[in-house]
Formats: sequence, structure tokens, C-alpha cells
Amino acid sequence: MGKIRRAIISVSDKTGVISFAKDLSQMGVEILSTGGTAKTLRENGIPVKDISEYTGFPEMLDGRVKTLHPKVHGGLLGQRSKPEHTAKMNEHGILPIDLVAVNLYPFEATVAREDCSLEDAIENIDIGGPTMLRSAAKNYPDVTVVVDPGDYDGILFELKEKGGVSSEMNFRLAKKVFQHTARYDGAISNYLGGIEKGKKVYEFPEALTLQVIKSQELRYGENPHQRAAFYKERLLTEPSVANAAQLQGKELSYNNILDIDSAYETVKEFEEPAVVIIKHNNPCGAAVSFRSLSDAYRKARDCDPVSAFGGIVGFNREVDPETAREMLDLFLEAIIAPGFDREALEILKAKRDLRILQTPPLASFDNQKGFDLRRVVGGLLVQDRDLGKVLMDQWKVVTKRKPTDEEKRAMAFGWKVAKHVKSNAIVLVREDRTIGIGAGQMSRVDSTRLAVMKAQSSTKGTVLASDAMFPFRDGVDAGAEAGASAIIQPGGSIRDDEVVRAADEYNIAMVFTGMRHFRH
Repeated sequence: MGKIRRAIISVSDKTGVISFAKDLSQMGVEILSTGGTAKTLRENGIPVKDISEYTGFPEMLDGRVKTLHPKVHGGLLGQRSKPEHTAKMNEHGILPIDLVAVNLYPFEATVAREDCSLEDAIENIDIGGPTMLRSAAKNYPDVTVVVDPGDYDGILFELKEKGGVSSEMNFRLAKKVFQHTARYDGAISNYLGGIEKGKKVYEFPEALTLQVIKSQELRYGENPHQRAAFYKERLLTEPSVANAAQLQGKELSYNNILDIDSAYETVKEFEEPAVVIIKHNNPCGAAVSFRSLSDAYRKARDCDPVSAFGGIVGFNREVDPETAREMLDLFLEAIIAPGFDREALEILKAKRDLRILQTPPLASFDNQKGFDLRRVVGGLLVQDRDLGKVLMDQWKVVTKRKPTDEEKRAMAFGWKVAKHVKSNAIVLVREDRTIGIGAGQMSRVDSTRLAVMKAQSSTKGTVLASDAMFPFRDGVDAGAEAGASAIIQPGGSIRDDEVVRAADEYNIAMVFTGMRHFRH
């Protein structure tokens, strides 16, 4: 049980530090501090000794050198159980330092500013702070080290209730420190790795360091013989499966998490009340409705009710009682939405094993960003997330017949769905629902035929959305055979002229978006 007689407190984030330091002082702990922290503590009536007074060496070089001194690091690294260590400490007037509360210069916040210069970034690289943290964490059996203000109360509780800090607490805090400094160094490496000649020239650094935190261990991975865990990013700013609260149901599986992510990322594409049903990482039904959310759900389900069995449902609106009742007749694995009416939750309790996840409100984010990562054996593929959008007035009509307003609305709807279907992707839609979805085929013609085969209603007069260009006219021939009246596709084939002529032959209206949404 570690006694606390002397502490260093030097923090950039001063959340909770005044009450923490005040309680320590009232317990008789001597507090050493630096610069702004010392000033803040004194202004609040807390006795403080400057580090420079303790070391006998002044802070210098604009504050760059203040804690890098043997009397600081000897006091942190000296092992109290070793007589030779204590003898040397006594010989050189080094006092044991039993607690360190330090958090670091805000490097990540600094470089996130658009006007951040290289000089600003360099000045916000903390040297003394990480060094003290590492020294203290290395000697965790004798030193309590805290980098997160959220841990102040736990430390104070043990000091008041037990008279010292337990070895279990100290070890947990030490692990947290090394995770924190690893992330901090990674952020510096990532930033500087994208700088050339003093300017940021690319987003992908020479060496990429990532840190994610284990949220939970899973029963198994894609298959029962594979072990698995779910890791989350530290800062979750966008509503997603990663920051959803599970309100009900069995433990999430590896495959559940993949499908829930697909469902929510797809439904987030729509401003209208929308529903998407996912099966094996592909939409098997999607719909919008201004009448009611239950109407959208019915249309999405009826696109492919066989595949919807055991599916994942994503909503972009709060789930109401009527919609909850509609879901009772079908076995579903999980539901994700930005909210659930209280009565709706009561209704869904009848499906005890159904996993229900609620995210923060969708209106709480407007700046999606980040990397899309995919592991290959021996390497990692890194790209920007596919957040590209092409507005209707940016489309290029390439056929003699222009699409009608109804066809344009169907094109816009189908284009959003096709983006989330595995390539080769063909989606047959009307303006408010999917009719047939062809996913993951080796030939775009086969995807078209699959979409027709899966359709539960007539495909005549539908709009065909293709995630990538048509390499030959046979895709248009297959679309015409299905009865499609209009096509939206990226364009860009060396045979675009041939493809457009085929559309003209069938009096099909076709637009090029100029943007591909391949989902390999």
C-alpha cells in the first residue's frame, strides 16, 4: 500500500485539479508544481513549492527545461525497497516523490487547427511531461501516476479509506500512462510524417501509428474456431455502432457488428425517414417514406422478405410503437437507431434475444472524416472513407431522352443504395424503395440478372443504378430486358459511346455521375 508524502502536479487540462490538490494538501501531502499549474493552485489557497525551488535549478529556455533534473527523476525512479537506492538518494538530497499528476501539452488539438504552423506544432511537443510519466509508471510499485482527471476520485478514495494507494490501482494507472504516451508519440509521428519542407503535403504519413481501445472480447470471430475482440477509437465523434448503447438482447457477435455498421452507414445516407435491412453485409431492402417509419420498414422488408429473415435493421429516425409492432412477425438479429420510443421498447421486449442499439442523435455530427483500413497478410491498405457525393445538378445526361422528375428521384435514391452494395452492384429501384438488388457478382450482367431474380414485384419501369461503369453494352441490354426505363452510372468506359447508343436504342434515359462507388 503506497503512502503519499510528496506529489508533483503539472497539468495542461486543469479539470478537477483544484479539488484534487486541495484534498491531497489537507492530508499533509507536499505539492511540487510548475508554471501555470503552480499559479492556479496558489490562487486557490493551496500551498505549493516550485520545482525550481526543490531542484535548486531555475526553469529555463522558455520553460523547455524545468523538470529534467536528477532530483525529480531520482525521486520517481528510486526503488524504496532497495537500500542502495535509498542510500544514494539520501547522499544527493533526493526526496522520494510518491505521486505524479501530469497531462500533456495539447498536441493533437493544436495540429487539428487549420492555421497550425510547423512551429506551433513543435512548441506543443511535450518533453518533460512524458519523461516524468514514464519514470513514474516504470516505478509503479512505489509511485502513483495519474494522467486522466477521471482517476482523481479513485485515488482519493483509496487514500482516505485505506491510507494509501493499492498496488492494483498503481499498476492499472501505469498501464494507462504507457497507452497515453504511446498515443501521444504516435500523433507526433503521424503529423511530422506528413510534413515536407515545413509544410503539410500529404495525409498519409510515412509511418502510420494507430491506437484503439478494447471494448469487449467476443465469443468468437467470423467462425467459431477464430478468437475475436472489438476495439474502438478513443475519440468517437460520429454516431455509429462503436458508440451505440445496447439496450437489450444477446451479446453482439463479430458478424453482428459488421452488419450493424453496414446498416447504419447506409441509412445515414438519407435525409428522409429511411430503413435499410442488411444481410451478410449487403442491403437486401431499403426504402424511404414521408408517411411513416413503419411504411418505410414494410417497403424495405417486402423487397426481399426471405433474405430479411435474420437480418439487421437500420433506422435514421426514432423507432415508434407502430414500427416496433411491424417487426414482431419477423426474426431479426439486431436493430440500430438514433432513438426508441418508450412504448416501442416495451413492445420489442417480446423478442427477448433481439439486440437493440441506440446511437447518439444523427444531428450531432456534420464533419465525417477518417481512414478506411483493410488488413492484408503482411500489410495494411489505408484510404479515405468514401464520403463523395454528386448532386443532381452535377449529373450529365448522355442520352437523347432526359430522365423524368420521377426517374431523377429514383436515380438519387438508387445511387445512395448502390454505394453500399458489394461490387459488382446493380440496384433496381423506384423513387422510394429497392425492387431488386444484385450484389458481389463477377459480371455486371450477372448482377443485373440476380437483381431481377430477387425482385418480388415487377421490374418494369424501374431505374437501374450501377456502382461502376458498364464495360460493354450487354449491361444495358440486360437492364432493358428487365424493363428499366432509366440508368444512373459513373461512366468512364472506353466503350461509353457504345453503351449510350444502346440506351438510345431502348429509349432509356441515362446519366453519368462521374464518380464511382466501388465496394470491393
